[in-house]
Amino acid sequence: PSKKKFCFKAAKEHKIPEDLNKVLENKVLETVSSDLYYVNMSVVEKMCLDDADREGIVSQSVSSHSDLIPGVYEGGLKIWECTFDLIDYFSEAEIQFTNKTVLDLGCGAGLLGIVALRGKAEQVHFQDYNSTVIDEITLPNAVANCINKGRGVGSGARKTGEPLSKRPKKAECSPDALTKCRFFSGEWSEVSKFLLSSDKPFSKYDIILTSETIYNPDYYSALHDTLAQLLDKNGRVYLASKVHYFGVGGGIHLFEKFTEERNVFRTSIVKIIDKGLHRYIMEMAFKNSS
Repeated sequence: PSKKKFCFKAAKEHKIPEDLNKVLENKVLETVSSDLYYVNMSVVEKMCLDDADREGIVSQSVSSHSDLIPGVYEGGLKIWECTFDLIDYFSEAEIQFTNKTVLDLGCGAGLLGIVALRGKAEQVHFQDYNSTVIDEITLPNAVANCINKGRGVGSGARKTGEPLSKRPKKAECSPDALTKCRFFSGEWSEVSKFLLSSDKPFSKYDIILTSETIYNPDYYSALHDTLAQLLDKNGRVYLASKVHYFGVGGGIHLFEKFTEERNVFRTSIVKIIDKGLHRYIMEMAFKNSS
């Protein structure tokens, strides 16, 4: 895979505003069946078309009828189905987040990181390529899951057909949990550099979660290097992907082959979802890890 279309978008940290209610102003909240809150994306898109999108990604996505514009917008305004595969897998495999440092890489809505936060992770960091996604979706979702106490939730079916829970339970996080969170935008290798050279204390991640980030082979090198730089020596990566991404060319087997050739990680397919286009969950660990 080449680096020809790769864009080095600078990394930036997004501060959590002091007034948490302001973060949720004008947002419509919905829940998924695991009682996770998330902001209604179409309402966010409408607001962004008005004035909230400094990057202009929403208007470009709408005008080009595309969920991906390489180097401009990388899909964070949608919740992709493999996210739910990975959330299901956490319960089935009884993945433990207690006291772990966790990175939700290419986080979009940030649901994976929020599940880790609810699982008593010590720290959860969220990264997305686009700053608009972090400000308008990821951060509000994290706040919603930490401060909601059964407030009214918007209704409306999600595109994936996941049922909305009828009575949202009290959220399992408290506002204090937000002190464990940090939010970053920018391209992977830039965020990696930013973290490793920061004067804030930084410990490598015990768990890196990533869903539907291997659609474009041009990005494999940056993704692989970021995982290698940021994962703790005995850490684990859980990656969810479709078997193949039509039109962009990536997919699980191509990434698996790429990783084997690099000879840094060992990989294993831990789950296959064989409905429709097959979807996979892969676990990665350093070859020399325990």
